[in-house]
Amino acid sequence: MRDTLLRMAKVSRRVAYLAFMLWACFPSTALSQTPSPLQEWQYSSGIVLERLFEPDLPEWRVVLGAAAESKPLYDGASLSRVQGGPLINIRYRDIAYVSVGEGIGVNVLRGENYRAGIQLGYDLGRRVSDDLGHLHGLGDIGRAPVVEAFASYAISKEFPLVLRGDVRQIIGGADGMVADVGVYMPLPGSSKKLIMFAGPSITYADHRYLQKEFGVTPAQALASGYPVYDPHAGTSAVGLGISATRFITDHWLINLDGAVNHLLGSARESPITQRTVQRALALSFGYMW
Repeated sequence: MRDTLLRMAKVSRRVAYLAFMLWACFPSTALSQTPSPLQEWQYSSGIVLERLFEPDLPEWRVVLGAAAESKPLYDGASLSRVQGGPLINIRYRDIAYVSVGEGIGVNVLRGENYRAGIQLGYDLGRRVSDDLGHLHGLGDIGRAPVVEAFASYAISKEFPLVLRGDVRQIIGGADGMVADVGVYMPLPGSSKKLIMFAGPSITYADHRYLQKEFGVTPAQALASGYPVYDPHAGTSAVGLGISATRFITDHWLINLDGAVNHLLGSARESPITQRTVQRALALSFGYMW
């Protein structure tokens, strides 16, 4: 038994050593991470492991390419859409970064196995025209900037489990607060050419956010035919994500991310919600140098 555990630990260390290369291997599609059934950790998977396994990071790291994502039209929708766009990920040491998936960010606190900081992203909102049959009378939710505070912590080289938490404040649009707590780690079976992560997360949302996304005011009830619905703050979803990156050459890579989210609480009970299980799939191709 002891020998088996030691072998598993060695495999985990080898897998985790490869994980630091994943600073480019998250689903940086043309879309923001809000809303999306992809787990929040998937937008930065592996980054906190970089300095743990590779202390001497290059000054600049750049990945450019193209990406596409299939996801629901909006939270709770039964219809999906596919959107594509550029893959952009530019990082300066472990201090600052610009990426389509995460936004513009700074690691205010950083160490061998942790990082914490702030970043600016955007929320895609929701348009009635996207699903007129279900959203008529509810009004649009405009696009809006999102300010996020985050922290990630990797336990150790021997046990490279990563804990991540974040709080996002949407300024305008959905005009509320959303928070996530997630864990993930490298998976056995990874190699120099194939690297995988997986892990669950849980999401909390305040009343203002849930009211905009899932609530129905008296005025909206009259215009839409939905009953009046006043959601309560609380846990709004739990989910599971998996990310896999294949290095085709030393510079070219392909990344696939999948996730499933299950809506809970007021989000699940809302009359607007047509499907409580939300799925997303993102594919990206990039060149790294």
